[in-house]
This record gives sequence, structure tokens and C-alpha cells, in this order.
Amino acid sequence: MRVLVCDRIAEEGIELLKDYVEVDVRLGLGAKELVGIIGNYDGLVVRSETKVTKEVISTGNKLQVIGRAGIGVDNIDLEAATQRGIVVVNAAAGNTVSAAEHAIGLMFAVARHIPQAHACLMSGAWERGNFMGTELRNKTLGIIGLGNVGAEVARRVKGLEMHVIAYDPFVAPEYARNLGAEPVSLEDLLKTSDFITLHTPLTDSTRDLIGPKQLAMVKPSVRFVNCARGGLIDEKALAQAIKKGKVAGAAIDVFSDEPATDSPLLTCDRVIVTPHLGGSTVEAQANVAKAVTEQIVAVLEGKPARHAVNAPLISAETFPVLAPFIRTASVLGKLVSQLAEGQMSNIDIAYEGEVGNYETAAARAAIIGGLLEGTTEERVTVVNAGMIAQRRGLRVMEHKSASCENYSSLISVTVTTSTKTITVAGTVMRGETHVVRINDYWIDLTQTEGYFLLVDHQDRPGLIGAVGTIAGKADVNISFMQLGRLEPRGQALMVLALDEPIQDKQRQQILALPDVQSVRLVHL
Repeated sequence: MRVLVCDRIAEEGIELLKDYVEVDVRLGLGAKELVGIIGNYDGLVVRSETKVTKEVISTGNKLQVIGRAGIGVDNIDLEAATQRGIVVVNAAAGNTVSAAEHAIGLMFAVARHIPQAHACLMSGAWERGNFMGTELRNKTLGIIGLGNVGAEVARRVKGLEMHVIAYDPFVAPEYARNLGAEPVSLEDLLKTSDFITLHTPLTDSTRDLIGPKQLAMVKPSVRFVNCARGGLIDEKALAQAIKKGKVAGAAIDVFSDEPATDSPLLTCDRVIVTPHLGGSTVEAQANVAKAVTEQIVAVLEGKPARHAVNAPLISAETFPVLAPFIRTASVLGKLVSQLAEGQMSNIDIAYEGEVGNYETAAARAAIIGGLLEGTTEERVTVVNAGMIAQRRGLRVMEHKSASCENYSSLISVTVTTSTKTITVAGTVMRGETHVVRINDYWIDLTQTEGYFLLVDHQDRPGLIGAVGTIAGKADVNISFMQLGRLEPRGQALMVLALDEPIQDKQRQQILALPDVQSVRLVHL
């Protein structure tokens, strides 16, 4: 068998591959060159430079496995690979420790002005008085995101005698406390932290997670560290806050646009920058290369891969029946994640009716994947779903019943958090997903993509019109409306499908209407 390595990886990985297969290292291939030769190979190894397009995959007649030496797989057409039965693997945790150490190193550097002091002395000036720093001991460190890297940071700063708090609603409170971190809300973290380090993926919900509104909450002595993803922090807003003395400093390794040669942060004296070095250690690159090549060998030998990004979810025999329910399960996971408040602990999944007669591992993986979509860059599959949930301290329970009172099949997801319990349920009718329950309210959402406004209220004449008027004045179109109520003029849930999202100003206006208890915007 032959494997093609298109991007530079550590020699340890190449040597491991050579023990099992014939290896060709061809760096810097153009798209046409890759298409021209890929048909000769059983496996392909890339990093982020090479684009594995649908055309590449379709011409790779012998291709069985694609390995990404890193965690992100945006440069690989996953759908095309899955359709061709090609397994895609990555290295989910190979650079975790390196990234955590870099974050801590930057935290020391920004606290003691180390790069600035070094540059000053190298220029021939001895100016001790200009570089008064601060200790980390007894300071409060706020960690946003307790995934792989955030957890490693929490473990390591115990020895620094820091008080650690963390914001990550998608881990169980006990899990956070076992790491030595006290779970708090994002607002409390921003208001009380002396140092804030970010460790979340970049998604629609986390883009500009730290913007003008959040920067207005922090102490003027706070220092930010970002070794996660560019785009999590509004760079222009952070630069302005630092120049105005509202933030003491920042250490940034990742940027919205890279290479970052014109970021506004580069003009700030109290900002330390590095060129995306979080995973740039000899050990991390060796770990990533070995992790990927070991999995490539496993796949070529007919064995399961540890981090298969697109592991098959449904067998060919049950695909026609279960495939629509997999999408429904994913929608339910995404919906309940956006309705949940507080720290998650338990996930209860119930399968009623016909769907309960089948193997439900694929549906469970889809629910967990939808639930954690905005909090992890790992693709959740039947192979790793249980492990990912367990790693976050989440308890997943499943129940099956052969009968269903209202539908031929029904999937219900109940999430328990530190503040409340949320239940959503869905079914499949005529091959389409229907969300039919949100908490105690029975509804029928036939459109399950786009923006939805959920308004909890006391049912009364005129309220629906008042909400519509606010949306209309903001030029936000309502495509349809559903109402679920417990009884006439009793508690009710209004669900509006929107062509575009309403802004916080309109949400506050709706919340101020008499008899409205809560207003939530959901994006599916």
C-alpha cells in the first residue's frame, strides 16, 4: 500500500508509516498535480496547507483514509469523503499540552512585561522602573472553555496558587470543581477575573465573544490571553480598551486574519503577540504526526481509528429508516443547547414508538454532537460520543419504549442543569423533521433551519400583534408563527420563525411587554 504525505509533518510520523507502507513525501503540490497522482495512493496525509477537494477525492480511486495532522478539518471535503466511504482521521489532542503551556507562558509574560523589558535592554537602555509587574499568586484566573486545553490550564495553575473560575455551561459542575475551577456565569467571570484566558472554538455563537459590551464589565487591571482562535475577541475593541486604560494588557497568539500584519493590537504597547505558536513545539508536532499515522495504519489494516472524524453513523440496512431521525436528533441537540441555562449535568434521551426498535447509537451521537457543536472542534461520532460526554462529566441516559401516545415515533431530549430542566422532542413525518415539544408546550415546527424567537408569556388578546409590531418596525420578517398553550389565557409559548435575527434592542422591547416572562433567540 502507498501513502502520500503532502504537507510537512514530524519525521517520527513518516518513519512510523514506513514500517507498514510505502511513503511518498511530495510537498507543495498544486491542485492539478494532486488530482493527477492521487489515484495511485491508498492513504493521504495533510495539514492545513493542502486542500482536499471533492475533485481530489473523486479521482482517488484507491483512497481509503485521509489523515489531518491537527484538529481542524475545514480543508477536507468531509461530505465527499463520507459518500466515497473514505475515513477521515485527525489528531484531536496532540498539541493540547503545548497550547496550555503557551497560554500560561503568555500569562507570565504579560504580567511581568517580559518582551518589552527584553527589547528595552537589548536596545541599550536600563529602565527597571518602567516595567513594574504583578504576581499571579492569589489572583483570579477566569478560564472561558474547559475543553482539552482549558482543562490542562486549570490543572497547571493550581501550583501557581491562583483562584480559578471557569465559564463553560457544557461541562458538569463536579467536573469543573475536580479541575480546581469554580463554575460561574460569563458575566461574573468578566467582572471578577484578574486574568482571562480563552479556550473555545470559533463558531457563530462565540465570534466576538469578547466585544465592547463585555470589555465594559471587566476590571481595569485585567489582562487577556488568547491562544485558542482568532475572532473570539473583537481586536479593535480590545485595542481601544487597552489604549483608554480600561484593560491592563493582553497576550494574543491568534488573530481574525492571519498572517496578522495589520491588526490594531499591533499598535498597543501593552500587548504581547506571537504568530500562532500554540502548537509549535517539537513534542506537539511529533504527537500529532504519530497520532495521525497510527490511525492511518489502523484503517489500512481494517481496524477502527481512534479519532475518525466521519465514522459511519448508520448501517446500509437501516439507513432508509434511521437517516431522517439522525437529522431530527441533531436538531434537538442544537435546540436544547441554546435553551439551557446554567451548568449541564444530565442528558436523558427517550425513544418512543418505531424508532425505539432500532440501534440508537447514531441518534445518541447526533444529539450529543448537536448539543456540543459550538463548544468543541471534535466531530462527535458513534465512536467517541460517550467518551466526549464523559470527559465533560455529563451523564447520558437512554430509555426506549415500543409505544408512543401521539406519534408513530418520538425522540425526546431532557437536559438537567444547575438552574432548570429543559425538554425538547421531535419526530419525522413524510421524511421531514418536526419539532413537536418544547418543555410543557406541544407545537409543530416544520421549519427547522434559520432563526426562531421563543416568547414565554401569559396568553392574552393583542400580545401576538404587539410582538409582530416590534419585529415589523425593525424590518424583521416573520415567516410563520406557532403557539403552544397550557389552557386559554394561561401560560403559553409563542415561536416565531424569522428571516433574520432581531437585535438585543428589540428583544428588550418584547421583554418589556406586559405578561412576557422570557424571550430567547435560537439559530438552527
